[in-house]
Amino acid sequence: MAPVLVALPSLALTADRGLSGGVVAVTLLAAVLHAVWNAVAHGVPDRLVGFALIGTAYVAVGGVAVLVLGLPPATAWPFVLASAGLHVVYTLLLWASYQLGEFSQVYPVARGTAPWVVAVIEVALGHDLPAEQLAGIAVISVGLVSLALDGGRISRSRLPALGAATATGLCIAGYTVVDATAVGTTAVPVYAAWMFLLQGPVMPVIALVRRGRGLFLQPRPVVLAGLGGGLVSLAAYGLVLVAQTSGATAAVAALRETSIVVGAVIGTVFLGERFGTGRAVAAAVVAAGIVLVNV
Repeated sequence: MAPVLVALPSLALTADRGLSGGVVAVTLLAAVLHAVWNAVAHGVPDRLVGFALIGTAYVAVGGVAVLVLGLPPATAWPFVLASAGLHVVYTLLLWASYQLGEFSQVYPVARGTAPWVVAVIEVALGHDLPAEQLAGIAVISVGLVSLALDGGRISRSRLPALGAATATGLCIAGYTVVDATAVGTTAVPVYAAWMFLLQGPVMPVIALVRRGRGLFLQPRPVVLAGLGGGLVSLAAYGLVLVAQTSGATAAVAALRETSIVVGAVIGTVFLGERFGTGRAVAAAVVAAGIVLVNV
């Protein structure tokens, strides 16, 4: 990890304080971009087509990048393959979640599950996390899940969607830990290029099988939205990988999931969705957790 940290000294995690300003800024920017691309993907009427277009952007950008950057070192291949595989499962589960339930509920559950699972994995692997950061991660997770529960009791009909969303969160936790380890074995651009190239074709192939020729007859606004969402997604995850070179995997994972709060704001301002007192309180809880993580 040292060579990467030399190039990114401002992203270091110091022993006597929380996350550096560089890590916080990069991660929060990634959170904003993540909320944007999910809002775009959710806005495409046929979500399978939306995910297929995002995957197409992954293949196009990843393909060009690997031609320029070349192969990663042999030690990085297990991480590349593991991350690509987990991302494929994550995408399939996220798609299923969106098909089964409401975006405003399943997305927060998926993203809110990941931070505390990452923290548990980090502790299990023997990494020491400051008490303030552990508390902040827990507070952020509670706030994010509270956003999902806003609106009343969970009915039995919603359990399949919430189950898929929870499984999605477990996948997020898995690839977060894999990626955080991988950035110590190879440069971020090479790793990201191969990871996105390998995962990208899956949704386009599924869409082609299920939609046939109709896949190529999408309106221009849908195509531009899908491909644009893919590009924003690439930028968002690239920034997360950069932030993970700090070594603060659990804290970065927690901060990244503030994208849910950003998504709620986007929904209120641009989509006319209700924010409400409950969501405002949950957003305040997330903000408090961010302060704890950065103490």
